[in-house]
Amino acid sequence: MPRMPISRELVFLVVAVLLSLAAGTAFYWSRASTLTIAVAPSGGTEPALLRAYAEALAARDKGVRLKVLPFDGVRESAESLRKGEADLAVVRPDVSLPPNGLTLAVLREQALIVVAPEGSGIRAFPDLARRRLGIIAARNADRTLIGDAVEHYGLQLRESGPGPVPAGAVTLVPVEEDDLAKALAEKRIEAVALVTTPTTPSARRIIGLVQGASRTRRVALFGVSEGPALIERFPRLQAVTVPAGLFGGKPKLPEEDVATVGASYRLMARANLSRSIAAEVTQYLFETRTALADALPAANAIHAPAYDVTAAATSARLPIHPGAIDYYEREQESFIERYETWIYLVAFLGGGVGSGLAWLRQRLSRLRRERVEVATERLLEIQAEARRSGDASRLPALAGEIDDLAAEIVRHAVDRPTEPRTISAAAMAVDAARSTVRRAAEGETLRPKPGTKPGLRAVE
Repeated sequence: MPRMPISRELVFLVVAVLLSLAAGTAFYWSRASTLTIAVAPSGGTEPALLRAYAEALAARDKGVRLKVLPFDGVRESAESLRKGEADLAVVRPDVSLPPNGLTLAVLREQALIVVAPEGSGIRAFPDLARRRLGIIAARNADRTLIGDAVEHYGLQLRESGPGPVPAGAVTLVPVEEDDLAKALAEKRIEAVALVTTPTTPSARRIIGLVQGASRTRRVALFGVSEGPALIERFPRLQAVTVPAGLFGGKPKLPEEDVATVGASYRLMARANLSRSIAAEVTQYLFETRTALADALPAANAIHAPAYDVTAAATSARLPIHPGAIDYYEREQESFIERYETWIYLVAFLGGGVGSGLAWLRQRLSRLRRERVEVATERLLEIQAEARRSGDASRLPALAGEIDDLAAEIVRHAVDRPTEPRTISAAAMAVDAARSTVRRAAEGETLRPKPGTKPGLRAVE
């Protein structure tokens, strides 16, 4: 009689496999997430800042790791986010805004301000007509921003060239910082336009050079007074306020808050990045900001994007990632909330697997019981056959079959749990069958008396 194909070892193997899968799943969900971040512009403050941030994440063994992907300009970094080559990117929205990019944090804001010596007669943008305006950095994005502001006041921005400046035009003259004081003294420029973060040391140096070119050391510092109207025309710009007294001095400079427009460098994430991961990236950035600022003062400029309510944040012209909003509003998902679907799925499948195992166990138990019962039935048939048979040569074969059935019952009893009642009945059947065959071999008359059931002796 063949043995059952499913053994206890197989059950242990299945359990071990399930435990291994559970351990592998736990390891997968607990390991750090590695994100690719596109940084730009080359030589700017953002690449150095975000490399330091990536190193801080690794050193502190946080749940997120950053793989830095450098680009020459913010247009290229934004394009990498749009194409899905990066999970995060440094983006300057007024240069290029990827449609799938959502803000996590503002790395720094740049304000458009103009500084002119007091005796130049320049105190507002309209006064720049027929003047030469110096610019320190030669970035195309800065030129575009200055051009938009100049054109808003009905003026035309033209590149530097020989001859007088035409009426209704402003000539933009590139100049190095080291040559700024000389250019002002020689009247090659009459004012300086800055697109910069006002709190940086370079901004203070340039304003100091313009003050040095003024006989009274006083300067006029102004921005785009009609900033809201300009932002309506160019919605990727943003309003910036330079606070009074930011540059010190006596009298303080500026004397009043200066409202203007500007651009921002933003850390953006792809829109389909997990809310929980986006929240972690934002949280760790602000947690490490103070430590980063010790080596990189530019980290002090990192701040949250402004918004009034959650609905406004997600529907703004420069929308914020829901994961970042979770962090800003202290509503980050807990472990249960984050993996709620998986937990329910595992619980559902686990219940199904448990039910399946219970059914399998019940089925195996039933099969074992049926196997022993079949053997018991055959033993009773052998007993009846030995009673009826008149062929003595058949008895040895029946005796051998009884031994085989008894051995099979013993193996089942040893290898697998079996109900005592079933084993007891099988043992009685083995004894009865052997006794009947032995007596038949000794020549006793074993035919049942009338009225008795086959396989049972008549009671004398």
